[in-house]
Amino acid sequence: MPVTVLLVDDEPLVRAGLRAVLEAQPDIEVVGEAADGAAVIPLVRQLRPDVVAMDVRMPLLDGIEATRALLRTVDAPPKILVVTTFENDEYVYGALRAGADGFLLKRARPAEIVHAVRLVAEGESLLFPASVRQLAAEHGGGGGNHAARAVLERARLTEREGEVLRLMARGLTNAEMAARLVVGTETVKSHVSSVLAKLGVRDRTQAVIAAYESGFVTPG
Repeated sequence: MPVTVLLVDDEPLVRAGLRAVLEAQPDIEVVGEAADGAAVIPLVRQLRPDVVAMDVRMPLLDGIEATRALLRTVDAPPKILVVTTFENDEYVYGALRAGADGFLLKRARPAEIVHAVRLVAEGESLLFPASVRQLAAEHGGGGGNHAARAVLERARLTEREGEVLRLMARGLTNAEMAARLVVGTETVKSHVSSVLAKLGVRDRTQAVIAAYESGFVTPG
């Protein structure tokens, strides 16, 4: 089954460019387009895409609020890939904190766009971990987020779960973590699921942000 994608951007040329790049791939299908975040929820309910590629800045409802609304109101929501002009942007970090699964630069090369969609759809590694670390360093409070620290303390991660969270923050896939820890991939998947459940987050991107904001993992 192909990965299905909904494109949300107020610039028709951006949508057309993304569509051309993605539909050239046999395993990706663009199922719809929207020009503003306000149209996302009804289209997601109608089309049930696997991934929403969403501009972070739009005139009526921006990508941050559209992400929050989508995750709050839609059962089994799709993965959300924020599309942005500038990677080191507080809007991007806001979208990630709101629940987006990753971000993509509008100037990205076609191969990077395709890779980002596939990676976010699979959900088995962090997209652009170095950029997430930089965003966390500049916008995440440098470990001074008391709420994030409290979440980590309540989570009571085991030593192995802590190792897994640190490796997730470095962007390792499940297979790479399994090789590093000398365990099976199913064991790693179990640890990842446990970390997400204990932190109360839906995916590894939010887990990694919580790790940085709490100071459990430090940028660098």
